[in-house]
Formats: sequence, C-alpha cells, structure tokens
Amino acid sequence: MFIVKYRKIFYTISGILMLGSLLAIFVWGFNPGIDFKGGSVLEIEYPSARPELSVVNQQIAGLNFDQSIRATGEKGYIIRLKSLSEAERATIESALSKNTTNIPEVKRFDSIGPVLGAEALSKSIVSIILVLLAIVIFITFAFRKVSEPVASWKYGLITVFALFHDVLVPTGVFVALGHFKGYEVDTLFVTALLVILGFSVHDTIVVFDRVRENLKFAGVGKNRKTFDVVVGESINQTFVRSINTSVTTLLALAVLYVVGPEVTKHLSLALLVGITAGTYSSVFLGSPLLVTVESWQNKKRGL
Repeated sequence: MFIVKYRKIFYTISGILMLGSLLAIFVWGFNPGIDFKGGSVLEIEYPSARPELSVVNQQIAGLNFDQSIRATGEKGYIIRLKSLSEAERATIESALSKNTTNIPEVKRFDSIGPVLGAEALSKSIVSIILVLLAIVIFITFAFRKVSEPVASWKYGLITVFALFHDVLVPTGVFVALGHFKGYEVDTLFVTALLVILGFSVHDTIVVFDRVRENLKFAGVGKNRKTFDVVVGESINQTFVRSINTSVTTLLALAVLYVVGPEVTKHLSLALLVGITAGTYSSVFLGSPLLVTVESWQNKKRGL
C-alpha cells in the first residue's frame, strides 16, 4: 500500500525525468549516426602508441571529407566522414599511413548512403509505432474480461504511457550524452528501445495480471476490498519478483558494458537505462495509475 498511498511522489519523479528528457530533445536535438544520415565510419588501431589527435587531424586535413575524430580504446581512433567511395577510402588510409613506423590497422569501415539512412530512420519509427499498437491490442484482448472498475482498454493505454516513459528516459539520456560526449543515435539504439519495450511490458503485465486475479477474490458487499487495496496488495506480491528479475538482467548488462567490445557499449548503456526506467514504471507508475484512473471515474460519477 505504501506505493499506492504515496503515488504522487512517484508521479513527480517520473514527471521530472520525462520533462527533462523532452527538454533535452527539443533544445539539443538528436545526434544521428551514419545509419540515419548516411556517411562512413573508419576505425583504426595503431600497433604502438597512437599519435596525438592534432597529428591525425593534420594528416587528413586537406581531404575535405567532413571528418570528426574520436579516440577509442588505448591505441585507436574512430573517424566519421561523409559517405566515401573506395577510391576516397584508399586516399584517407594512405594519408593516415604517412608515418611508416606506426601504420594503423583498419579495424572497421562502414559506409551508408543518405537514401539508405533515410529509409532506416523511417522504418525504425514505423517499427516502434507498430510495436506500441500491437501492445495496446494485446493487452486490451488479454484483459477483456476485466471491465470493472477500470475498463480493459484503459489497461492498454496506461501500459503505453508507461512504455513511453521507459523509452523517453534513455532517449533523453542519449540526447544529453550526444550533446556533451558525442554519443550517436543509430540502429543499435533503436534495437535497444525495442528490447526495452518488450522487457518493460512483460513486467507491467505481471503486475496487471496479479491485479486481475486478486479482483476475483476481493470479496463481496461490505467486506469487498477497495480497488486501491487490491492494486497495493498486487504490487507487494510481485515487487520482489520484478526487482530480482531486473537486477539479474542489469548485472549482465553492466558486465557487458564494462568488459564488452566498444561497439556494444552504447547498446548496453541504453539497455541499462531503459530497463531501470522500465522496472521503475511497472511498479511505481503503471499500477498506481490504475488507482488514479479509478479515482477519476468515481469523481466523475459523483461517488
């Protein structure tokens, strides 16, 4: 009952997180990767100590490939450029190999045209919308026998609102990191959002399902438990399970973030933030919102 009783505190925390994320998005905007805007990425690693960033900048300064360079690992650099042809790729690799005693090895080269980037962006948006729509339909169907005191379709809308919270928070974090640290939003980030949606809805449904079961045994007449009591007891009964499931997943992701390869670090970070937000919303936001909706209905009916 603690969570339901003090639900306004948790609403405030979620509201601050969501407002901060929206402000970050509107003020700073996304920093799209080459997956969405097109371009090339060249990752190199030097056999001995890597040269200073200014030296690498000087080596390729005259090529006019719109390059930006970021250090990676202990000996490497990631260079982002406009979309390069094979001839242009050979030119930049040659320029980077001027120091014959420390010639870098090309670890990765990816190039995506602007048309493919736009297609990837549109398909990513469509996939997220379709997932949300499918979740609403599924939950409305799954809870179709629950009509009182809150209609089944409202369970679906509350779930989507909680999921919006779960994807908005990591998105805001990545926009901020993109502004201050150069983090990019790419298809791996969209993949992370889809995983977060699946994980979070799973947690939310577990609590909702317990509410549905407990409503069957809520008693009758004067002995009938009120809806807020039923929801509070349902949260308490599933709280430990939700936390334990999320903690084990977060531990695995934390290990992947710390010791995993460079290319998976941003993915694991997005999942860490999103699954944490999802666990929070399934316990502290979604289920308490059922009580709030029921309270609004009672006021509207004059009860």
